[in-house]
Amino acid sequence: MGYKATSMHCVLRCLCFMLLHLFSAAQDEDIRSCRTAPCDLVFILDGSWSVEDVNFEIVKRWLVNITTSFNIGQKFTQAGVVQYSSEPVLEIPLGKHFSTKDLIKAMESIEYMGGNTNTGTAIEFATDKLFGLSERGPSGVSRIAVVLTDGKSQDDVLKAAEAARKKGIILFAIGVGPETEVSQLQDIANKPFSTYVFSVEDYKGISRIIQVIRQKLCEETVCPARIAIDSRDEKGFDILLHLNLAKKAKKIQGTYYGTKAYDVTSRVDLSEATRTLFPDGLPPSYVFVATLRYKGAVTTEEWDVWRIQTRDGKPQMAVTLNGVDSTVKFTTTSEASSGTQTVTFSQQTARKLFDEKWHQLRLLVTEEDVTLYVDDLEIETRPLEPPVGIFINGKTQVGKYVRKETTVPFEIQKLRIYCDPEQSNRETACEVPGVCSNSPDYTEPTPEPCVCPPGAPGLSGIKGEHGNTGKPGQPGPAGGDGKPGIPGIRGSPGLPSPPGVEGPRGSVGYKGEQGRPGVLGERGAPGLPGSPGKPAEKGSIGSTGIAGLPGKAGQVGENGSVGLPGPPGYPGDPGLNGRDGNVGFPGRPGQKGEAGDGGIPGVDGREGHPGMSGLPGIAGLNGLKGEPGLPGSRGFTGSTGPSGEMGLPGASGLKGSIGPKGNKAESGSPGIQGTPGPAGSAGEPGRAGQPGHPGMPGLTGSKGQRGNPAERGETGMKGEKGEHGRQGEHGSTGPIGLNGEEQQGMRGREVKRDKWVGPDSRVSQAHLAPEGCRGTVVYLAHLDLKEDLPVKWRTVTFGRSAEICFSLSCIYCC
Repeated sequence: MGYKATSMHCVLRCLCFMLLHLFSAAQDEDIRSCRTAPCDLVFILDGSWSVEDVNFEIVKRWLVNITTSFNIGQKFTQAGVVQYSSEPVLEIPLGKHFSTKDLIKAMESIEYMGGNTNTGTAIEFATDKLFGLSERGPSGVSRIAVVLTDGKSQDDVLKAAEAARKKGIILFAIGVGPETEVSQLQDIANKPFSTYVFSVEDYKGISRIIQVIRQKLCEETVCPARIAIDSRDEKGFDILLHLNLAKKAKKIQGTYYGTKAYDVTSRVDLSEATRTLFPDGLPPSYVFVATLRYKGAVTTEEWDVWRIQTRDGKPQMAVTLNGVDSTVKFTTTSEASSGTQTVTFSQQTARKLFDEKWHQLRLLVTEEDVTLYVDDLEIETRPLEPPVGIFINGKTQVGKYVRKETTVPFEIQKLRIYCDPEQSNRETACEVPGVCSNSPDYTEPTPEPCVCPPGAPGLSGIKGEHGNTGKPGQPGPAGGDGKPGIPGIRGSPGLPSPPGVEGPRGSVGYKGEQGRPGVLGERGAPGLPGSPGKPAEKGSIGSTGIAGLPGKAGQVGENGSVGLPGPPGYPGDPGLNGRDGNVGFPGRPGQKGEAGDGGIPGVDGREGHPGMSGLPGIAGLNGLKGEPGLPGSRGFTGSTGPSGEMGLPGASGLKGSIGPKGNKAESGSPGIQGTPGPAGSAGEPGRAGQPGHPGMPGLTGSKGQRGNPAERGETGMKGEKGEHGRQGEHGSTGPIGLNGEEQQGMRGREVKRDKWVGPDSRVSQAHLAPEGCRGTVVYLAHLDLKEDLPVKWRTVTFGRSAEICFSLSCIYCC
């Protein structure tokens, strides 16, 4: 029954280990970044005579550096390569390789071909023979082609490039050297040209734009949305639009008349699944922009303007405003054990964000650092470690208190993430009042129309002086019409006339008077100052405190003088074995180390002095088997000396680790046998002395008489479970050992039973059992085993000596 329970325990542990592994793999599938974004990527390389074979090798290394930034596979990036001169050649079909290692090997094996330059034919070939035959089709993934050339094409490139763009292919153009024409590169590439056209002086220069190309390729895969700004569209995320804030919060006037903002209250929950907002993660570099205002107690609180959480609510990325110390914090992912890194911008530079007015906060995030801007002013730059991907199985939230789900009351006009880091140079804070008023290109915003009531009529003016007599007037107009006649019959309605011309805009009305200030509340009268307290009298001596805890054990005293040998003690009963600890998860197998060179034999050590004879100790449990000691050097034959006194028994040594197998040693010459000395006379019994420090191992003492049975000791307390030790490093090869004496190996078929029978007829049994399934022998006492366990053994020979190694089935280890 016990074996079945142990077996079930091991099975459950194995299942738990498998579930943890599957959960870890599922978590990894939820990490998104540029590396994991799906994409069909084709490189169209110029292999004409003008390139030369030396530069073509540089191009191949450039290809390898670019592709290592992406995970290669059917679910991730599929890469293909076309080399062209007079005719295009398919070097690597799209989607042929599903591992980065195989793709790099294929790229390194491309051979330079030479010939003329027909770039248009190569683009048409890639469109039809690579993208056209892709298993993933024209929809669902980004389709990108990178054209690298160093000369003017001898055929039409515009027609081929337009045909590719109509099929959804994004074209980048990279020109190398002075022979390339900018107009032809622009015919090849998409618009805007500042994003899709690159020029370098020579082939060594393409290595300097690797990071830029990686960023641009990443923007195409993880930032499919566009934000309309002036006359261009920027790749990025309008977070307020994705959160549908227009239907959740009240619309209010923004920074100027005609701009709109939203009044977010604590009843509004601005949360959305990260998988919906950022399905493929974020690029390594981006720009975060927020235009907002907050008042009252919020200016002294700590809250997250924006944050991305994991499934269990831990922040991965966040922009935090701390009103307590007037600082701004930025949190992003990291390869550190915590998974995140946080930088804090200094208090003095960010203080103006907390004055209850409208402000624009902008962060330029790159792989190396992050820069804070407040109202177009560069505040501070702090370094960053390279970020990693984000988990998309959690939530993205806006306006939440730190470590809470409560929404912060604030007003917000803009909250965006631009994927192009160059947008930081194009973005302005002119929407904030007073920021751009001194700029020569600044245009005053439309003023808010006045809807004030008319003012009170003015006082009557002073009567003027009597004027001079005027000149005779002109003849008056014709007299008025006579009395109305009899009404006529009502006529039919006329045709509708066209609308009249719009009249001129009326002048702006006068601004009304300022309202009366409110009544100031009365200030309370200050309280009377308290009288100073009297000096306290000295207190009486307190009662004696409770006795303290026992102090630490004192240091071991000096060796006492050797006492006379006392009578032999009674053998005590062996103590109970402690419970076996829980079995840990199996560790990963380590790599097999290389065999070390044989060490140089060490110098023979000197023979130690014999220890002083001491009292025989109480018989304890058998100690662990130690390593055999190194043989000493052969000594000279000495004269027969007098019998020495019995030495104190040495303390049992700790079990040594099993050393590596030594080389077979040469047979040594047998030592000269010394003559036995005469038997010493028995000493008089004396008083037992205090035990001193363990001495050196003494000579073998005479066998004592059988002692009377000792009283059974109390059962010791259960020890705490020890921590799993780290796997030790392989030891260096030991010196070549001398031949040991030949011994007969122990029998391994049955469990060894050693019995000690005292006067009370109690029987204690010691069983051989494995220690951690390592094959060495330890003793487990008082085990009530119904049957003997099968024991396997093997003999490993080192020269003439032999060592027995035991192993048990795994069920015993568990």
